[in-house]
Amino acid sequence: MAFRRRAKSYPLFSQEFLIHNHADIGFCLVLCVLVALMFEATAKTAFLFILPQYNISVPTADGELVHYRCGLKDSITILFYIFIAIILHAVVQEYVLDKINRRLHLSKIKHSKFNESGQLVAFHLTSMIWCLYVAVTEGYVSNLRSLWENYPHIFLPFQVKFFYLCQLAYWLHALPELYFQKVRKEEIPRQLQYIVLYLVHVAGAYLLNLTRLGLILLLLQYVAEFLFHMARLFYFTDENNEKLFNAWAVVFVVTRLITLTLSVLAVGFGLARVENQAFEPEKGNFNTLLFRLCVLFVVCLSQAWMMWRFICFQLRRRREYWKEQSARQRAAAAPTPFAKQQSKPVKRESGYHENGVVKAENGTSPRTKKLKSP
Repeated sequence: MAFRRRAKSYPLFSQEFLIHNHADIGFCLVLCVLVALMFEATAKTAFLFILPQYNISVPTADGELVHYRCGLKDSITILFYIFIAIILHAVVQEYVLDKINRRLHLSKIKHSKFNESGQLVAFHLTSMIWCLYVAVTEGYVSNLRSLWENYPHIFLPFQVKFFYLCQLAYWLHALPELYFQKVRKEEIPRQLQYIVLYLVHVAGAYLLNLTRLGLILLLLQYVAEFLFHMARLFYFTDENNEKLFNAWAVVFVVTRLITLTLSVLAVGFGLARVENQAFEPEKGNFNTLLFRLCVLFVVCLSQAWMMWRFICFQLRRRREYWKEQSARQRAAAAPTPFAKQQSKPVKRESGYHENGVVKAENGTSPRTKKLKSP
């Protein structure tokens, strides 16, 4: 982490220097923003990086309630939290995952997948708890009608907007991390797929004012992904431990069904009954028939794609399982060299045995051979 001693130094501004010190560089930039808060001349600019913008005070019976809208200045805040995500990524990698990897002695391929799952377990667990807390405190779980009532949801509570900014920052930081972590070329397309998928869904829910529905769908998705990456971590420590994969398979199918049901209920039926159905981008209203069909198409397409990958994954696991079982059965059925030696017929001398002495057919003892003296 920052200011730690390194066994090897690299030339300044070189590629290796950037890769091995990217977390320290990000830490210095974050520190500059925090120092800027101490001076009156720069404090106003520093707040653009740290706090969400476009706040509006809404008068209520108990006083004033502060809400937030989305805008271009959010990109500045997201940029700041990208550096925060890079620093946290390096902390988890160096102080947790690297120490575990030294004990496990994994191969290069398993080492890369272990690091990927370890990072995502930490992120999914944090996001799952945070998402559940926001959904419960804002009343989205107790009142499902709030997912589509009073659309468009332009004014967001602080915790909802901050949650979406942090989500966008994390998935955007995952793109340069592919370079910083030296991910193998074979793994980059697979990781890019789910990174882009998350960015499209999170950014779409935030910009199209579907934040309430997006929050619940993210909660469902993070529960399934958390179980999957936990199962991978346990599998890397012990390859015979596959029970969590079975639990994940059940949760994955259930979350796909709930996701499709909620999407059709909220977008297909809920928004269709909202009185204001007009295309007004300046007011944040996109509630038209074409908009609803596009949203449902994207959601259904992504769920079908994930289900297809899930089926292929399960079929591949079954093939590997049956191949391993058949190999074990062949190994058990094949006679061992010792068994072959024992199965050879023993050549017996002619005659019969009597009191341990071989008798000839005519009752006389066979003539013993005389040994030559050395």
